Amino acid sequence: MSVQERKERERAGRERLIVATARELAEQQGWDAVTTRRLAERIEYSQPVLYSHFRGKREIIGAVALEGAAEMAVALRAAASAADGPRTRVAALARAYLDFAERNPAVYDALFQLDGGLAFADEDTPEPLKDAFAALLESLGQVAGDGVHPALFTETFWAALHGLATLTRAGRLPPEDTARRVELLVDRLAMV
Repeated sequence: MSVQERKERERAGRERLIVATARELAEQQGWDAVTTRRLAERIEYSQPVLYSHFRGKREIIGAVALEGAAEMAVALRAAASAADGPRTRVAALARAYLDFAERNPAVYDALFQLDGGLAFADEDTPEPLKDAFAALLESLGQVAGDGVHPALFTETFWAALHGLATLTRAGRLPPEDTARRVELLVDRLAMV
């Protein structure tokens, strides 16, 4: 291995460590606890080393969001592929989305609540974000209905899921009714 390859591997390893540490700290204590000073202390590198990878917290949030989007896409596809029939697939997709949001609140915030400097619904949208949307579209596009644009239907269904995830987490909706809400969403919105 050349010196350049070793340096690139070490740099990539430091970057993964920064992102993993930021994510861990955010999941434990919230995003307000994630500062470059605290991250530098936890990873045992100086702040200038941290800044050589990310210009600041915003870019770190963006990196966590991209990692989370990739994980969400995998979870959504796994749930959909394990289900038989359109209705079961859409219900499994909705449950997987809500489960991901509940299990990964800091990642969910990085994806959808915080400014990570990422473009959504744009030609500059990073591939992991496009892929997470595609994971929804693959199943939801099949049940959009006649004359309904599949991407528009997927955006509407996604917005409903996001609302359920956000309102449940904020204590505005009782969590014990989540399964009933998913059934209602699938029955009425997807009409499958």
